[in-house]
Amino acid sequence: MTIASAALLLFLILDPLGNVPVFLSLLRGMPAHRQRVVLAREMLIALGVLMAFLWGGRYALELMHLRQESVSIAGGIVLFLIGIRMIFPPPEGLLGELPGGEPFIVPMAIPLIAGPSGMAAVMLMGSQEPDRMGAWSLALLLAWAATAAILFSATYLYKWLGGRVLAAIERLMGMLLVAISVQMFMDGLAAYLGSGATLAG
Repeated sequence: MTIASAALLLFLILDPLGNVPVFLSLLRGMPAHRQRVVLAREMLIALGVLMAFLWGGRYALELMHLRQESVSIAGGIVLFLIGIRMIFPPPEGLLGELPGGEPFIVPMAIPLIAGPSGMAAVMLMGSQEPDRMGAWSLALLLAWAATAAILFSATYLYKWLGGRVLAAIERLMGMLLVAISVQMFMDGLAAYLGSGATLAG
């Protein structure tokens, strides 16, 4: 996987366009300056969480005696479920009911930006090819920067594109995410079956 393809995968998982309406509803009623402060804080917290999973995920796997193939299969399943919910969003929204008041960490940083699928994806990258941690970090930074740019311009995007166009884009991104998740699942399954055949031989 190249840096560009990894950044695109993470960008799709972070789903900034799908989060635009949710973020607007969470930040509604705050002064414009306070909205920017809260959004910047939550974005930085999410980046820190994802970086921690990227750099420490491999050691967590070793500590829990988990194989890389199991993480790949589990990550594929999680991504598949998220993608399905993006294509067919439930009435209460992608992640269910959200609490009121000024958000702090939950739900904006976690799980809207740094969700289970994003954590699983960066952990998988770091555990499969630990010698490319610099490349994965750069890919994560690129995806995070693109996500931040979209979310900081959320008000203008919503006025310019409208809710229907944003919903259509989110469904398209969900389709791409489903395809990526199936590939992750198949890669993990093939690696598991291949290692089993090697051990049997």
